[in-house]
Amino acid sequence: MDPLESAEQPGVVEQNVRRHRAGKIESVTDQIGQEWPVALVFNGISHAVMMATPRDLEAFAVGFAVSEGIVERGSDIKDIEVTQHPGEIPHAEVQLTVVQQAFAALKDKRRALAGRTGCGVCGIESIDLLDLTPERVPDTGFLARLAPDAIARAARELPARQALTRLTGGLHAAAWCDAQGAIRHAFEDVGRHNALDKLIGQLVLDRTDTTDGFVFLSSRASYELVRKAARVNIPMVATISAPSSLAIAIARQAGVRLVSFCRETSYVDYDTQ
Repeated sequence: MDPLESAEQPGVVEQNVRRHRAGKIESVTDQIGQEWPVALVFNGISHAVMMATPRDLEAFAVGFAVSEGIVERGSDIKDIEVTQHPGEIPHAEVQLTVVQQAFAALKDKRRALAGRTGCGVCGIESIDLLDLTPERVPDTGFLARLAPDAIARAARELPARQALTRLTGGLHAAAWCDAQGAIRHAFEDVGRHNALDKLIGQLVLDRTDTTDGFVFLSSRASYELVRKAARVNIPMVATISAPSSLAIAIARQAGVRLVSFCRETSYVDYDTQ
């Protein structure tokens, strides 16, 4: 374990810093969000190395496998083993055993993916490998049941669920909200797509009905976040910051409601229904 790692807050390390303020310099201890290489290994073959915060790694691996289409459902994953390797260059490895059909399909489209915190498609070998044709999310009536103040409530509740962000100021959050906007789960990570994968993984592990809630993200709405949500039939994605044009296009194709610039008193709707 890194000698400066906080045992009480995995995912955070302490760092001595010099704070410059109003012409004065103060030596203090600051909290920094951890970023580790995390290798995702399927049936003994390494598929991806993602840069992630080393907590909730089982949920992360499950969410990645499902949201990237490596497996169709959680039951296609037969075993998961997480191994952390602290030290001078800390890293982690998650070994997943998946059904043979999923593994055969993975080998057919295998790619070398070196993930980065700000990028969801780094390492793809050609544009043809991009999956920009989302499934249509079924209409189960959730949006009709959505409370008028649900987005405002989620925006109000999210800061209290961002413990690591309060310490570090540098992590993203992904929250699962019910029709009233109450937050049921929240996960944090240095990468916004990693945080969403952790959330999706937990929903899969819990066998949650993903058509009966929405995702609230502390980031902008990039295409891969909307694509991941569509893959698991989440009907609405709400974000604190702006969407990209491709995120709007993917949401429209999938029938996902996309709302951004979400605050307690306002938000912007993007006519994707």
